[in-house]
Amino acid sequence: MSDKNSVNKEHLYFMNCALKQARKAFDRDEVPIGAVVVDPEGNIVARAYNMMHGKKCQTEHAEVRAIKKACKKIGDWRLDGYWVYVTLEPCTMCYGLMRLCRVSGLVYGAKSPLFGYRLDKDIDPGVYKNDTMQIVSGVLENEAIDILRVFFKKKRKKGEGRKEQYIKICKRTR
Repeated sequence: MSDKNSVNKEHLYFMNCALKQARKAFDRDEVPIGAVVVDPEGNIVARAYNMMHGKKCQTEHAEVRAIKKACKKIGDWRLDGYWVYVTLEPCTMCYGLMRLCRVSGLVYGAKSPLFGYRLDKDIDPGVYKNDTMQIVSGVLENEAIDILRVFFKKKRKKGEGRKEQYIKICKRTR
């Protein structure tokens, strides 16, 4: 894979693949977050979307599901050289899993002002001695925000309750 320090065509391509997964979650009435795992050669080895509400379990986040699929496919828990693309900034649980699996890079679309890993002041940035995970944020951010905004607007119209925490995620700051 080429340089991951700036938005490039690979970032855009793989984030679009993650957005396709988010649309699948949307269609299944799940919070629309999608993720893909990419191997060192630039091949997608796993795709997943949120299934937390349907499966009634917090471990059904898109990132966790994609990482589990990738580990199963390659037959190893170590994801050295692999990159995770996710439409929303990971929570501390998902971020920690990426660190433990030795993921080399994380690319995400929208920031999560309520649940993002950056909000946890106690998080240890390094798990292993040579922990150097690269992070790129804001790739197709508007598209990631838009699908979340539409989803929660639809939820409010259905009368399924207004959740202020998610409304904040969907607000655009320009």
